[in-house]
Amino acid sequence: MAWLGCLWALLAPAAEASTPPVFVLNSLDGDVSVVDPVSWTETRRIPTGKEPHHLYLTPDGKSVIVANALSDSLTFIDPRTAEVQRTVRGIVDPYQLRFSPDMKWFVTAANRLNHIDIYRWDGRDMSLVKRISTGKTPSHLWIDSKSTTIWSTMQDSDELVAIDLASQTIKWRVKTGAMPADLFATPDDRLLLIGLTGGDGVEVYDVKGKEARLVRKIPTGLGAHAFRALGDRRHVLVSNRVANSISKIDYQSLQVVANYPAPSGPDCIDVSADGKTLMVASRWARKLTVIDMATGNVVRQVGVGKSPHGVWTLNHAPRL
Repeated sequence: MAWLGCLWALLAPAAEASTPPVFVLNSLDGDVSVVDPVSWTETRRIPTGKEPHHLYLTPDGKSVIVANALSDSLTFIDPRTAEVQRTVRGIVDPYQLRFSPDMKWFVTAANRLNHIDIYRWDGRDMSLVKRISTGKTPSHLWIDSKSTTIWSTMQDSDELVAIDLASQTIKWRVKTGAMPADLFATPDDRLLLIGLTGGDGVEVYDVKGKEARLVRKIPTGLGAHAFRALGDRRHVLVSNRVANSISKIDYQSLQVVANYPAPSGPDCIDVSADGKTLMVASRWARKLTVIDMATGNVVRQVGVGKSPHGVWTLNHAPRL
């Protein structure tokens, strides 16, 4: 049976090479760390533009788009090989970005310029259709499953804004707690969870009516910031940047059911497809922190660049 060992030795490098990499956006270095999730090493850096903060997969699954806020550009990268495909310029201050589920619209939040841009998406390129003045410092975006409404937090005016996609106008705005950041909607589009970076938890709004209605506050930890679903249609994680922890929320009962240590300013999160591994940017330590979901322990840290923010891999758990 020695030949089996030889065969595995030949096949193992190919198997490892086929594992999609983990991307970490280094906001203050203007580049992306490519991390091998088998050896857990940084294999290279991809120069992008100034202040890459967030990234999103194109509807066809062929490109991951890195939004470079201060360079007014988008970098398209192959999510499997980490090869740069192209750069699109003239996209003004793309801090956060999102595609509508019907694949017709591409939306960006201009964090420093106080507007949201709606682009028509033709499968390859985007063309600006509407620029909407918002409150102060639009932060994060979510679009409902029927592609009818964009929700956006206003980080410095402490508001939640709803935009009607058909008319491309603001439907309503409500006051929130301090420094609202990331958003997560339940699969039925009824409840919207908002992380309060200036507070100590998550606000939950019922958004099915004519205007959002606050229904619950969930204590999680100081600096609640970024969400990532576990993919079981029941639980979502939120990073608590000041408390140095990650909370697991049951979004059916609206309660915290577990907490995990996450050192040095945990920010954006991703979860492996099998649900066993949690990856989070430790923003103040220039590290990608890897947590075992079964034990809740930090199992390794990978050195990356300055102020790591977005974290993403193609090999991720479902987003609901």
